[in-house]
Amino acid sequence: MPIEILMPALSPTMTEGNLAKWLKQEGDAVKPGDVLAEIETDKATMEVEAVDEGTVGKIVVPAGSQGVKVNQVIALLLGEGEDASAMAKAGIRATKPAPTPAPSAAAPPASPPTAGPQPGPAAAAASPAAAPTGERVFASPLARRMAQQAGLDIARLNGSGPHGRIVKSDIEQALARGVSARAPSAPAPAAAKPAPAAPPTAGMPAFTEVPHSMMRKTIARRLTEAKRDAPHFYLTIDCNIDALLKLRQEINAKREKDKISVNDLVIKTAAVALRQVPAANASWTENAVRLYQAADISVAVATPGGLITPIIRSADTKSVGTISAEMKDLAARARENKLKPEEYQGGTFSVSNLGMFGIREFAAVINPPQGAILAVGAGEQRPIVKDGALAIATMMTCTLSVDHRVVDGAIGAEFLAAFKKLIEDPLMLLV
Repeated sequence: MPIEILMPALSPTMTEGNLAKWLKQEGDAVKPGDVLAEIETDKATMEVEAVDEGTVGKIVVPAGSQGVKVNQVIALLLGEGEDASAMAKAGIRATKPAPTPAPSAAAPPASPPTAGPQPGPAAAAASPAAAPTGERVFASPLARRMAQQAGLDIARLNGSGPHGRIVKSDIEQALARGVSARAPSAPAPAAAKPAPAAPPTAGMPAFTEVPHSMMRKTIARRLTEAKRDAPHFYLTIDCNIDALLKLRQEINAKREKDKISVNDLVIKTAAVALRQVPAANASWTENAVRLYQAADISVAVATPGGLITPIIRSADTKSVGTISAEMKDLAARARENKLKPEEYQGGTFSVSNLGMFGIREFAAVINPPQGAILAVGAGEQRPIVKDGALAIATMMTCTLSVDHRVVDGAIGAEFLAAFKKLIEDPLMLLV
């Protein structure tokens, strides 16, 4: 019997994913370790490797299919000595997971599909998102998704990546030039052509709809749960960061590259403050409050698909230089959807910094199941009273969002006091 290749669960919480691309085609020989396909989860694009040796007998779920359930059959692998005749024995099982194509408005009703493995048109039509077959276009998964969401025909673009590979910047440049129409050389059926704008409803202007990505759906679900289930309260404090900025300048003056940022120092400070106030490094469960013994800091990073929070593990034990290097690497791979699940799942406390956008103050939504998140605003010069006289200092407003089930007001205030003391006397971070 052919070997069933199933949609893998690439994380403990994954229930479905998008099959972005097949790297092996029907008839290709594979051996253990060969990369078969690229799967998009809610946070990253990951490669699926073969565990058995054989020949790809049938691709059940075509490239571009969305919402493929975990453990659904996506392909069949022929073992040694098996040929296409073996497919008939698994025909019914193989065709069940493939979505049934909706009949075209211009076509007569189709007869019921046969149980046997019918190649070609039926499989290609099974997913409206699947690109038409033809010359292979080399593009990163992120570029393909951006092009699909923007309605770009990726085959019409010239890639600037290695060997002509189309990358994110190529899509952005195409959008900036106003290239948005799909190629006229491959017209879709009339029913499949996307309308550029929906007709206006009463009192509303015309609009376009952008389908939800898996990441956007997950963000919406998790944040809705957080605001609904976790009783938030907020504590705000102002920090004088003049000494911090001076220390950063002195450190960077001695580094030829890999300059550290204010955010790197904030991450280190938050982690050390958690070590000093361990009761704030906690999360809620139905049976107990979990007090964590390591300060794993989740850091919010903006990507084209939404926010993702890569984690600096045990940040309280690492130097600021190490944190800076890890953060640059994690942020770059997050924007390319190349993070591994263990690099963004977990974390005991979150930091969200919008200071680089000029935001003075904001309150963030807790990242469940964590118990708190620190929202960091811009450092700006403000008048303060120092030693009874008016002075000017660079102040940074930070707001702690706290799950009141886990952390009481006094604990949250104690954490912010420890954070403020460290941020205003940053040499203590180096001890």
